[in-house]
Amino acid sequence: MDEELVRCRPCGYVMKASELGDVCPACGLPRSVFEPYRERVSPNRLFILSLDIHPIAIHLSQTFVALTPMLLIFHLIFPNFESEIILSVIQFSVFALPFSLILSFLSGLLDGITRFKTLRTPMLKSKIIFSSLIIILSVSQLIFFKPAAYNWLSILIGIAALACAIRLGLLGKHLLDVILPGTYVPRKKKKTAPKPKPIISKQPTDS
Repeated sequence: MDEELVRCRPCGYVMKASELGDVCPACGLPRSVFEPYRERVSPNRLFILSLDIHPIAIHLSQTFVALTPMLLIFHLIFPNFESEIILSVIQFSVFALPFSLILSFLSGLLDGITRFKTLRTPMLKSKIIFSSLIIILSVSQLIFFKPAAYNWLSILIGIAALACAIRLGLLGKHLLDVILPGTYVPRKKKKTAPKPKPIISKQPTDS
């Protein structure tokens, strides 16, 4: 027997009805905001989405894309601070970034096709463009980077890649229609028009 599901109207969190407590575990609003929910995704698509391949890959690539320019600038300002360790981490990040981005890109294509059944929506097209651009930048950085004598070109490429990653994050944010806790407005009951009072005509009385 299938487990009954409920959905939080403000934040969209879906969970089993038997596990629902006094508040939504995602946004903290009271259980009164939950409504019955029926999963409309096929079991195969739901299984692929439940693996969370794309979110995991995204977090991995975001680590390298943010770490690389930050460490480059840090080492430029403080060249004598643990130089060997910093350069080793930078070199590893520059090497790992393109591969993590390719994994994110491929998992994103799989996620888009599974979730929306198409990659031709305007927002997904924008995400593909910025994803392709950030991969090109990361490969360029890998080609031109020299651990012992890197220059401002590596830093600028790293900053440009980080800017593309931020833009991708903002695009992804718009795919989630979430109302922050505390801003939920309860549904108003529809007002029914008052029933007209019956008109009682006064009959003239005989004097």
